[in-house]
Amino acid sequence: MKEQIDLQEHITRGVEKIVSDTLKAALKNPKESAFLASFALASRKASKTRMKLEREGLHVPGFLIASITSSCNLHCAGCYSRCSGATDDAPPEKQLTAEEWLSIFRQAEKLGVSFILLAGGEPMLRRDIIEAAGGMRDIIFPIFTNGTFFDERYFELFDKRRGLIPVLSIEGGREKTNARRGSGIYEVVSSNMDKLRDKGIIYGVSVTVTTENVGEVTSKEFLDRLAENGCRLVIYVEFVPVTDEARHLAPGDGERRQMEEALSLRRADCGDLVLLSFPGDELAMGGCMAAGREFFHINSHGGAEPCPFSPYSDVNVKDSSLREAIASPLFRALREEGLLSGEHEGGCVLYERRDKVEALAGVKR
Repeated sequence: MKEQIDLQEHITRGVEKIVSDTLKAALKNPKESAFLASFALASRKASKTRMKLEREGLHVPGFLIASITSSCNLHCAGCYSRCSGATDDAPPEKQLTAEEWLSIFRQAEKLGVSFILLAGGEPMLRRDIIEAAGGMRDIIFPIFTNGTFFDERYFELFDKRRGLIPVLSIEGGREKTNARRGSGIYEVVSSNMDKLRDKGIIYGVSVTVTTENVGEVTSKEFLDRLAENGCRLVIYVEFVPVTDEARHLAPGDGERRQMEEALSLRRADCGDLVLLSFPGDELAMGGCMAAGREFFHINSHGGAEPCPFSPYSDVNVKDSSLREAIASPLFRALREEGLLSGEHEGGCVLYERRDKVEALAGVKR
């Protein structure tokens, strides 16, 4: 229990720091500042809820990743979701409805979850779910989008519902972004960033870090351009190699040290930007944060999974409560078997150890 209590305290401090840093970054934006000040009170209440449940024997993470659709309009090179079958263009009737997702969000709120990251596929294809999420005031919903589905209705929604924070995916500058995401995508995303800035809507970017772009995307020049264009949040996610041919793109120890050192410097001189890195300092915290330690994932069909890069589930929220999903036997086994700790290659320790994860999940090859 000692490790869990320490971890819960770490989660609480982490949530409070993210809120504090984001509030500082939004001080020049009255609408954003008013929302974040209100959310700071809600996040403290949520922290108390998680602490209470911890004492009762239930460890609740502060973050939930919700893949609200498995459909996507792009075919990015090396996309993990497509290669693993998570992006499958399944018809809406086979995916969770907006009502089912709203029930999950409300259950998460009661359990003290503070952040629900909306992912996909391309989450902005599910306007109904995003509009439902916007009605919740005590949770922040970062929306991880490829940035190609903005329209006036979305701009109006993001302006009105400040808890919805678009996080647009780029790979660096024009050359690297278009090379991975498709010709002309960088220009579309840049145009939508300009519109978000002009409308005073806070937004972030998500960067998949590889051996080829780590220097560019952690440079002062790159971050200064983002800050000048209104970006207030940058999330770095290490590339996960799906095939042996792509393994050379996965950051190794050298690139991780390079990124850590660069971000340490950038955090000191990029005052208007909040910089987050995943998996970041997971080794310092005793291992991977997935499987309910600090977050877990619900796929578009309702399966509760350790993380998006470890698509194995023994509980479906269509048949169980979110509380039961958090206490999943698979999650508990992953934590107790020690699979979340130790050295690994790429951005996901569970992906590296998928044979052992599959054995625990009862997957037969």
